[in-house]
Amino acid sequence: MKKKLVILTGAGISAESGIKTFRDAGGLWEGHNVMDVATLEGWKKNTELVLDFYNQRRKQLHEVQPNVGHEILAELEKHFEVFIITQNVDNLHEKSGSSNVLHLHGELLKVRSTINKNYILDWTDDLNFGDVDDKGNQLRPHIVWFGEEVPALEEALEITQQADIFVVIGTSLQVYPAAGLIEFTNPEIPIFYIDPKPAMMRNLRNPVEIIPMNATEGVLVLKQMLFDLH
Repeated sequence: MKKKLVILTGAGISAESGIKTFRDAGGLWEGHNVMDVATLEGWKKNTELVLDFYNQRRKQLHEVQPNVGHEILAELEKHFEVFIITQNVDNLHEKSGSSNVLHLHGELLKVRSTINKNYILDWTDDLNFGDVDDKGNQLRPHIVWFGEEVPALEEALEITQQADIFVVIGTSLQVYPAAGLIEFTNPEIPIFYIDPKPAMMRNLRNPVEIIPMNATEGVLVLKQMLFDLH
């Protein structure tokens, strides 16, 4: 029976495919203040700006490919029961072949109704003002903005609690509630943390192996460590 390997990924793994992160630019995302493009208040204040911002992100996503880090995580499914919980809104894990991917913060290639949160559509082109649901309500990016609840959190907690091994890749562990998942692991299981600037981990009863590297380099090291453990 395969061990359950649960992996929490953040912006660091996608950055190496060329997807920029707002934390690299002091809270600016592609030149925009995050509060203007990633909050409900920003949406209400300037809907056209927010639509354009995510249209540009969607276009960029069509131009990038998974990197070695994504591909190795997909390969690990041959040896482990792998569950990926990602803070990223791109589809690079899926493109690399990972089967079980849970998006905590939404998905760039989906949109949803502004009124009915369960009305969700796949969407690969531009989303414009006037694109509506079946009741005539404006569609919005299917993104969890700052200040909004995280619908997938309960499922993420359940997956985390079932882990035999827990891995964190490319995240500063500063964005909650995602950063808090690690605290719900069973205390005896090993934790691996890959990040060039790893955050401090306090009060964990788990054995923790820190790999202070970027995602693609660190995942190669992780792969060997997991096989040694296996």
